Amino acid sequence: MRILFIIPIFFMFGCTPKQEVVIFDKLDEELSITKEESIEMHRMWVKDESYKIDRYIERHNWNAISTESGVRYYVYEQGSGISVEKDMLITVEFEVRLIDSDTTLCYTSDKNGEHTFLVGMDNVESGLHEAVKYLHVGDRAYIILPHFAAHGLLGDMNKIPPLSTVLYDIYVVDAKNK
Repeated sequence: MRILFIIPIFFMFGCTPKQEVVIFDKLDEELSITKEESIEMHRMWVKDESYKIDRYIERHNWNAISTESGVRYYVYEQGSGISVEKDMLITVEFEVRLIDSDTTLCYTSDKNGEHTFLVGMDNVESGLHEAVKYLHVGDRAYIILPHFAAHGLLGDMNKIPPLSTVLYDIYVVDAKNK
């Protein structure tokens, strides 16, 4: 449990190579971590998260595709509309959940309304920008965003906690050139 406390704190403070950072944990014990150790801890975190995502996909029998960055998507209902491309204005219906023991529901277009954004430009998760470019109007898909492609170290300061893996259930309602 201590490592979960230490990782976000360390990444908030950059350091030069071979420099040590001193952090005090809950027990006021001194702990020194080098930049190299921090990088290795992050690699292990990402590897563990990737493993958990893969197991989640296997349990649900999805034939998901992984992008180069580690975002996974699974189109479970094919649409017949145009392909979504960068710089298009798209409108989506969605549910956003955490991949945790309960797959906690965070946001839904039923409560928040459809969301319209400019692909590649607007302030939505980087992983969402990446994944929607594989979809067509009318597609329904599950998109899994690792923490670094979702809300990262801090979460969204509302319903999505720090370092959370996020699951989108998305329906592409419309796409048009801006």
